[in-house]
Amino acid sequence: MARKYHIETFGCQMNVHDSERMAGLLEQAGFEATESPADADLVVINTCSVREHAEDKLYTRLGELRVQAAETGHDPVVAVAGCVAQQEGENLLKRSPGVADVIIGTQAIRRLPMLVEQAAVDRRPVVALEPYDDVSWPLGVTRRSDPVKAYVTIIEGCNEFCSFCVVPYTRGHERMRPKADILAEVREAAAGGRREIQLLGQIVNHYEAPDEDACDFTGLLEAVHEIPGVQRIRFASPHPRHVTPRFLTAMFALPKVCRHLHLPVQSGSTRVLEDMRRRYSRESYLDLVATIRERMPDVALSTDMIVGFPGETARDFDDTMSLVERVRFQSIFSFKYSARPNTLADKRMADDVGEEEKTRRIVALQALQRVIQGELNDALVGRQVDVLIDAASRRRETELSGRTSQNVVVNLPGPAEWIGRTVTVQVERAGPHSVWGQVVAA
Repeated sequence: MARKYHIETFGCQMNVHDSERMAGLLEQAGFEATESPADADLVVINTCSVREHAEDKLYTRLGELRVQAAETGHDPVVAVAGCVAQQEGENLLKRSPGVADVIIGTQAIRRLPMLVEQAAVDRRPVVALEPYDDVSWPLGVTRRSDPVKAYVTIIEGCNEFCSFCVVPYTRGHERMRPKADILAEVREAAAGGRREIQLLGQIVNHYEAPDEDACDFTGLLEAVHEIPGVQRIRFASPHPRHVTPRFLTAMFALPKVCRHLHLPVQSGSTRVLEDMRRRYSRESYLDLVATIRERMPDVALSTDMIVGFPGETARDFDDTMSLVERVRFQSIFSFKYSARPNTLADKRMADDVGEEEKTRRIVALQALQRVIQGELNDALVGRQVDVLIDAASRRRETELSGRTSQNVVVNLPGPAEWIGRTVTVQVERAGPHSVWGQVVAA
């Protein structure tokens, strides 16, 4: 009988895609997937260290697996992958002895099947944290978890070194995938029925093709746009300081590129942005937003925001609130600041905003965003929008869910056979997080 594997994924889209890659490698090595960790011969925990308490969540989960093994007598091989694995390394074995069999860093996931076998043969934990500059990936191995969308990594690592961010320390320096490899993967995904391509990179719009000197991120978008079968193109996450006029011109001119731009700002205060090492000001960010909206009035903007960064005053937070009011983002991913290991902020800045005040600020920010998001969604009522249906509704068996080009979630009644199809929907009502409507053209 084939051995079974189970992967648990925490964190960003890149982690989700890494799990798809590891799943493909394991199946190529003879494993079969199972939804239950209790049935698995191998449990992989793919971790994220960007948010607070990520390490504690991992240790809690490892403890649960230890209890499960003791209660059932079934003791699977446990592999810890992702950013916490890269960050903590052998410390994981010291803090949680006897549970993890493989610690595999972010740049070593191609070795997962081999490391699992090595741990079984050696009967001792294996740790692999070595950096690898080779970002190639075997075509066709990835086990894609979504029938409609395909993640395609174009950059690994980051060179920005924002003072709050752990990514350069866990994913390494910036490495670009060859354009030819990327386009081959997009063609393979489109041929497999994936209608939406999501290009991934820590600073996705800093892409420069190592195999074609003249190809930058804009050139890559143009090349992906030409591939038959691709209906929509998204990307995450661009950096504001790498948004160029050439890119905006192309985004406006290429109809497959979605009218949604995730543009992380992190703070509305220029002083805080300087301490964050973001390399732009409040004023330059607002100027960029004005330029974007002048060229693409229908674009929807989303962002990331941190509250309670070291030294953030009440006035700094007011600047954040006023920027949100002025820009009117379609959505915001908001976080309370927490010190991340090895970062400049952790080493040199006092975490001097109290937890109670951080909570007050994020509650206020999220309340403001709910109002704005609700108003933007209300404005869609009565309008017709094109929706790429990507899933069955989580709430009702008779409903489907999809997204507009602007990334607005739309719920609608319809058969499961419509998943993967683009339909025109008349929006009838709206909520703060999604809208609901009826199909008028399928």
